[in-house]
Amino acid sequence: MSRGDGRVFMRGTAAWVAYCYDGKEIRERAIDLKTKKPTDDINIAAKYLKDRMEAINAEKRGGDAFMTPHVKRLTISDLLSALKAKYEKDGKASAQNLSVVRRAEADFGPRRALALTSKDIEEYKDKRLSDGDAAATINRTLQVLRRAYSLARKRGEIARMPFVEMFPEDNAREGFFEEQQIRNVLANLPDDGLRDFVAWAAETGQRKSEIAGLTWKMIEGDELHIPLNLCKNRKARTIPVGAELREIITRREKARRVVSLDNVTQISEPIFHRGDGHKILEFRKSWKTATKKAGCPGKLFHDLRRSVARRLLAAGVSTQTAKKFGGWKSDSIFERYAIIDAAELLKAQKKVAKFRKAM
Repeated sequence: MSRGDGRVFMRGTAAWVAYCYDGKEIRERAIDLKTKKPTDDINIAAKYLKDRMEAINAEKRGGDAFMTPHVKRLTISDLLSALKAKYEKDGKASAQNLSVVRRAEADFGPRRALALTSKDIEEYKDKRLSDGDAAATINRTLQVLRRAYSLARKRGEIARMPFVEMFPEDNAREGFFEEQQIRNVLANLPDDGLRDFVAWAAETGQRKSEIAGLTWKMIEGDELHIPLNLCKNRKARTIPVGAELREIITRREKARRVVSLDNVTQISEPIFHRGDGHKILEFRKSWKTATKKAGCPGKLFHDLRRSVARRLLAAGVSTQTAKKFGGWKSDSIFERYAIIDAAELLKAQKKVAKFRKAM
C-alpha cells in the first residue's frame, strides 16, 4: 500500500489507521463502520481507512469538508476559549464581554462544535424568550457564539458553521442626563476612584472600556493620547487635558501610590482604580445605588456619552469638532447620540419667533 493510500497498523491489540491530509499525517483509532465502535480487526480497519480516503477525495471534488479526529472532538467550549484569548490579546476582555462568553459557555459549552444546527439555535432562542429574557440580551449571546465560530473558520479548524439568525433590534437609544442629575449621581458614588471615573466620563463622553484602559504613559503634558486599540472605531485620537480634566488628573496623581496586600508600595499604571491599583472593570451595584439615590433610576452609564454629545451641540460646538472630541466616526452615528429633547425644540421655536418679529 503506497503512502497516498494510507496504512493500517496495530498498537498492541488495537487497530489504527494513518493517512495524509493537508500535507500532514493523521493517525487515529480504527472504527467499525457498522457498530461505530473501535475495532481490533485489521480487515475492518482497512475498510475504515478506505472510507476515510474516500471522504478526503470527496472534499477535493467539492463535496463535504473532511473532518479530522481533532475537528470531530472540537467543542463549542474550545471555540469560546479561543475567542476569550483573542479578547484578552486585543484589549477587549471587558467585564461585559467576558460575562456574555460565560453565558454562552454555560448554554452551549459541552456540545460538539459541528453538531450544533440552526434548528438547535432557534429552539434555544424560543426557550430564552419563554424564560423572560429580552431579545437584545439573547442577541448578545448569539453574537458571541457566531463570532467564536467565525474565528474557528478563519483558523481553518472548521469548514462550516450553523446559520445564526439574530432578533431584529432598534439600537437607537434616547437616554441622557440633565446636568443636575450628573451632579447628584457623582455625589452618591463612592469616592474611592469610582467617582473620578464617572466624572471623567461625564466630561469626555468616553466609553467605559476606553476609560478603564487609560494609563499614565498616555498623558503627555496637557494632552491625552488614546491608542487605536482602545477606540471602538480603531482610530487613535487626542484629547486636550483642560481645566476640568486637569482637576481629575491631579486627584488621580495623588492616589497613584497604592499599598498591596503584602505591604509593598507600588505605583499604579491605570489612571483609574479603586485603591488597589487595578483598572476598574465593573461597578453595577454602586451605579444602581447612586442613580436611584440621585432620583434617576434606570439610567445607563452609556447615557453619559449621549449627554456629552447633546451638551456639545447646545454649547454651539460644530458637528465636526464634536465628532472629533468624542470619537464619533460619522455624522449619522453622531446624530444618534446628539439627542434633542422637547425643551431644546421649544427654545428653537422661541428663537424663530423672535427672528420673525424682528423682520
